[in-house]
Amino acid sequence: MKNDFDVIVIGAGFAGLYALYRLRDVQGLSVRVFEAGDGVGGTWYWNRYPGARCDSESFIYSYSFSRELEQEWKWSSKYPEQPEILRYLNHVADRFDLRRDIALSTRVVGAQASEDGRGWSVETSSGERVTAQFLVTAVGCLSAANVPKIPGLEKFQGRWVHTGQWPTEGVDFRAKRVGLVGTGSTGIQATPRIAAEASQLTVFQRTPNYTIPARNAPFTAEQWAEIQATYPEIRKRARDGSAGFPFTLAGERALDFTEEERNRVYEALWQEGGFKFLYASFGDILRDKTANETASAFIRAKIRSIVKNPDTARRLTPTDHPYGSKRPPIDSDYFETFNRENVTLVDLRETPLVGITEKGLRTSAAEYPVDVIVFATGFDAMTGALLRMDLRGLRGLRLADAWEFGPRTYLGLQTAGFPNLFTITGPGSPSVLVNMPVTIEQHVDWIGDCIGHMRSQGLARIEAIPEAQDAWVEHVNEVARGTLFYEAKSWYLGCNIPGKPEVFMPYAGGQPTYRKRCDEVARAGYEGFRLSA
Repeated sequence: MKNDFDVIVIGAGFAGLYALYRLRDVQGLSVRVFEAGDGVGGTWYWNRYPGARCDSESFIYSYSFSRELEQEWKWSSKYPEQPEILRYLNHVADRFDLRRDIALSTRVVGAQASEDGRGWSVETSSGERVTAQFLVTAVGCLSAANVPKIPGLEKFQGRWVHTGQWPTEGVDFRAKRVGLVGTGSTGIQATPRIAAEASQLTVFQRTPNYTIPARNAPFTAEQWAEIQATYPEIRKRARDGSAGFPFTLAGERALDFTEEERNRVYEALWQEGGFKFLYASFGDILRDKTANETASAFIRAKIRSIVKNPDTARRLTPTDHPYGSKRPPIDSDYFETFNRENVTLVDLRETPLVGITEKGLRTSAAEYPVDVIVFATGFDAMTGALLRMDLRGLRGLRLADAWEFGPRTYLGLQTAGFPNLFTITGPGSPSVLVNMPVTIEQHVDWIGDCIGHMRSQGLARIEAIPEAQDAWVEHVNEVARGTLFYEAKSWYLGCNIPGKPEVFMPYAGGQPTYRKRCDEVARAGYEGFRLSA
């Protein structure tokens, strides 16, 4: 039977838009994109909460595939807020005429591999069934909202919202008492903005976080001209950087420097702001606990110097994990916000959250009346969006069953038993440990080249070989064990989702190493995959 399309792509964010352009316009394939939202943008469509902004510099958190696009789009500042990023993605969709092949407000509820493994049948929320030879998931690593199951939520008489499902019309906090639950990246961004508007903000914190100031500022005309003139060099340095950033380390080993020299480096990077503190300081920060402690201690001292109330400062100071072992947030006046009279911090380790009442949130020590609850509780990362769809491979194998004890992939691109299914930035790839557009473009290009190779050779099916998958999973685990990531209970390991297997999901070997391995696999005739006509 003839398929309706060559490729079906799920998701119209950064990954889905580029996949459509690459597969349709560069390779001439027939492509259909399904997007659950009523607009393109993915993460930047759904995350409209106050303070939502990119934590990578704007000019590198962007596509590199079009020199013309780079030159015609001007970013306003170093770290743009959500509306500007969404405008950029809409501009891309319009500029490359992508909308005509995107079905909006259409959620994929299930997909089934054909019996011969040479195609997929996809079912949407409208009841439509369509087929394609290849299925590509571009659902994002942080898109399945995690709304905690707190007893009594259904009784709450006020309003509650989740930052990952923010209402299009926004939320009015004026003259409101607000309870914010969660102090990860999202909560850290939202806290100052909500505090500036609400009559009272109570922040419920389970784990204090290391966070570095963003130091956001508008670009001057001279700065932007310099960026546009040096884009090729910037892009090359980003692709060659372990985390997809065009940064240069101050040194490989922190302990090779004196304490005074290290602190000068840390102070300069603290004043500059952003991810440079982690990725432009010392190369062993995420591998050596003693080296890491020099950075962690510097940040802890900064917290104590900023927060005026010593007890509040103590509660805001992380002591149970090394800096960078959890997602390292970037903030705008986060710690300063706790000096405001209308902001209260509740430490849920000292007084756990036991329930929600009609009037507010209740801990083991007190009840806090609020008008609005904001859940900044993050996502079922890496796997949640994939497992919430009913994806079934050969002989009806459910992806949820194949990943019962944690995600298993080959290169983060495919799972054995699911032929012709590719996952962009899936578990087992660098994904969330890298500046996302860099790793997205690498994945899409690899997938596009693979499909092009298959079509030129008259091949119809590609599937990861179980032995190659097992070896890759072991390699991913081995690399992670050589880092400090296991020193923290984080969403990298799925620890934020009750019952989720605690498995380190991204590949921690760095983008250049990963890219090299993917290229070697392709050059060797797609070693580790079984291809057939």
